Amino acid sequence: MLNSKQKKSNTIVLPMPGKGAADSPVWKVMYKQKWMQITDIIDTTNLKILDFGSGGGITANYFAKNNDVVAIEPREEMIKERKRENSYIQIQGNHEKLKDFPDGSFDVIVCHNVLEFAADNDERITIVNEFSRLLKKDGILSVIKNNGIGRIIRIAAANKIDDVLCLLNGGYVANDFGTVDLYDPEDLIKWGNDLEIVKILAVNTFNGLLHNEDINNDPKWEDKMLEIEMRVANSDLYKSFSLFHHVLIRKLS
Repeated sequence: MLNSKQKKSNTIVLPMPGKGAADSPVWKVMYKQKWMQITDIIDTTNLKILDFGSGGGITANYFAKNNDVVAIEPREEMIKERKRENSYIQIQGNHEKLKDFPDGSFDVIVCHNVLEFAADNDERITIVNEFSRLLKKDGILSVIKNNGIGRIIRIAAANKIDDVLCLLNGGYVANDFGTVDLYDPEDLIKWGNDLEIVKILAVNTFNGLLHNEDINNDPKWEDKMLEIEMRVANSDLYKSFSLFHHVLIRKLS
């Protein structure tokens, strides 16, 4: 693993989405797709759910409508602006807060675009080990992670040729949350205990790839794009160039 100085010299810094981006059609489709992929393998009603690294609380708020949800988020500024139409427990902190919960506390743990920002593999191992401990038997761990090839395709589509060359030469992507350190889905099983991968699905294969706000704002656009995304999500071909991978994992005992 490269040190921080080595990464910084070969890193593309991406701008963070502006305020209100989560309400855009592209983001709405992405969130709906992730939620549907979870509910396709477990009935998300009357469950105990943990959203680790919950950001602005969009997913925590959604699942809190029919479930008992706990959200953990380290950044105070994100918590201040979190979604809160539905009631859920909000905790400010990092992975150390996981130790406060007893074994088998949760039916579902959500960890979306978090582990790639961990300080190192040791921290990732610590977090996934805690997830293993906290999940009930047959509980589901939902992990969203960056797909390196998909990221290169997105940057190429934006005609940022120098950035593409940087990534092809082993460069990194970073944003305000830190540097993205890619890992393989199978690493999650190595880092945890008594876990198995149920599915690896594509997220954002076409959604957000090309920008045409006039079309995106058509009321029917969201439904059509969501249908497309769901139909290609389980295809190995489309997974190879989707922006994210959704790794769905079951606790065996």
